[in-house]
Amino acid sequence: MNLLLTDIVLRQKAEPATGPLPFGFIRAMFGLMRKNHGVGLAAPQVGYSLRVFVTDVPGDKPRVFVNPEIIGFDHHYTELSEEGCLSFPGLFVPIRRPTGVFIRALDKKGRPFSLDAAGLLARCIQHEYEHLDGIVITDRRQA
Repeated sequence: MNLLLTDIVLRQKAEPATGPLPFGFIRAMFGLMRKNHGVGLAAPQVGYSLRVFVTDVPGDKPRVFVNPEIIGFDHHYTELSEEGCLSFPGLFVPIRRPTGVFIRALDKKGRPFSLDAAGLLARCIQHEYEHLDGIVITDRRQA
């Protein structure tokens, strides 16, 4: 997987997912993410302009987020940490993020859910969510 920074789908705001997702799409995203040792993957990273991402963070269950909306952050606590990205193999960028996030989304069956996430899961959600808005880690480079 080597999508380039100039890939148009990766750099644009993704479209809302409507109707059922293509057969096997979610399974393929999980497979690609795991094969490349990632903890999250967004549809734009694999060439689909859809507001969909998956996560599989150690200590949490695998999750699917369809048309997610971040409702709030824990702005009282932030952490500066290096992040990698499957779209930029070998690149790690220090990024300061809130340590908690509250998000609403649909699951892979179209059922609504909300989640109050902390730690690595919160960081992963924020990272993948930014992909849905055409933002990549090189845009967030911090000292």
